[in-house]
Amino acid sequence: MSVLAIYPDAVESERPVALDVSKDHADISAQLARIGVRFERWRADRALAADAGEEEVKSAYAEAIAGLNETYGFQSIDVVALRPDNPKRDEFRAKFLAEHTHADFEVRFFVDGSGLFYLHVGDKVYCVLCEKGDLISVPANTTHWFDMGPRPDFKCIRLFVIPDGWIGEFTGSDIAGQFPSFDQFVAEYA
Repeated sequence: MSVLAIYPDAVESERPVALDVSKDHADISAQLARIGVRFERWRADRALAADAGEEEVKSAYAEAIAGLNETYGFQSIDVVALRPDNPKRDEFRAKFLAEHTHADFEVRFFVDGSGLFYLHVGDKVYCVLCEKGDLISVPANTTHWFDMGPRPDFKCIRLFVIPDGWIGEFTGSDIAGQFPSFDQFVAEYA
């Protein structure tokens, strides 16, 4: 189940308290639209093996990719997939956990599993638990980070307008450590 929790960005206690929590997809979409984030429910119903490679995933979702590509003209399309047994899972998690921005907008379509986006907009942090079937588009220059948990289990199609794909500009802030981790968030809200 997709979940949105909105927190103040100034954490005044050891455990931040959410200002608002929603599990209703239409409400989540409407609240995120107010900050320029596209959040939609798509069909993620293609039969894929757990170890399906990038080309297999792209082929299975070619129609959805083509529709997005027609609208935005993406130059780079890849698949990021991590499983609990990936020997580099800690390294990847640490990279995405650091607050960063992109000069390009970031589109992710979750075709399997889940992950937690944190969007730092204005004086709030929007925590969005994305699951299979969710499409999220984070606008360019939006400060954010992503937690896949210590035992990641997700597969996403990522689409970028710039040819180089994922390029993060890290802020150097330690804000990510002040908010619930993926596991804590899931335990409390999912």
